[in-house]
Amino acid sequence: MNAALREILSPYRHPCGGLKLTVNGEACVLRCSGALWLPGRQTLIASDLHLEKGSAFAARGQMLPPYDSPATLARLEAEIDALDPRAVVLLGDSFHDSKAVSRMDGAQLARLERLAAGRDWIWLEGNHDLDALAGALANPFKRLPGRVVETLALGGLFLIHEPQPDPAQGEVAGHLHPAARVAAYGRGVRRPCFVTDGRRLIMPAFGAFTGGLDVRDPAIAGLFPTPPLAALLGRDKVHAVAFETLR
Repeated sequence: MNAALREILSPYRHPCGGLKLTVNGEACVLRCSGALWLPGRQTLIASDLHLEKGSAFAARGQMLPPYDSPATLARLEAEIDALDPRAVVLLGDSFHDSKAVSRMDGAQLARLERLAAGRDWIWLEGNHDLDALAGALANPFKRLPGRVVETLALGGLFLIHEPQPDPAQGEVAGHLHPAARVAAYGRGVRRPCFVTDGRRLIMPAFGAFTGGLDVRDPAIAGLFPTPPLAALLGRDKVHAVAFETLR
């Protein structure tokens, strides 16, 4: 990691095992779950849940176990229980396709209602779930809690689903599902990760059945004029890794 980037980021270990750093001057904690915590704003952000991906594959005859929604919502519930946020922002592609809400079990919809109760619950539009969110808002029988927005300015941060070639200052985006590979214990280990240069942040996918794109792919690496920091998700801590050391 170059000296200028180290000075901007200055990551250090947070009690939760995450990394605390700043993005465009905004204090952020990168959580082991893949969620982003803004302590000064009591706001929890998660990206790319892809709820009902399993049932979408099953409907097409691919026998992917349809248990991803309960697993993903359990992880989100654990973060909410730990942090008690005032606001929760889901950064797009919360649902896997346009019919995901209609396939979702009533118990999981009720779980979403409970999680959202008493909080500002915000859905950002993603490329996968634009129709799903619009349809759910119009359906009186399977309504979603909260409100839907296209983008959101939050202090020094600008939240959007897809990272932009010419980003707003403090852009926080998802969509690309970044992952990185490092050598550990004599073998290669591949993990989802955050990617940041202190000016913008790309978040990992939060969903249980989501894949990942290597951070060295031009779709990710090309977003950063200088080598960024990769923050890999471990079991009980987030590992800051210099981009140059990735395999």
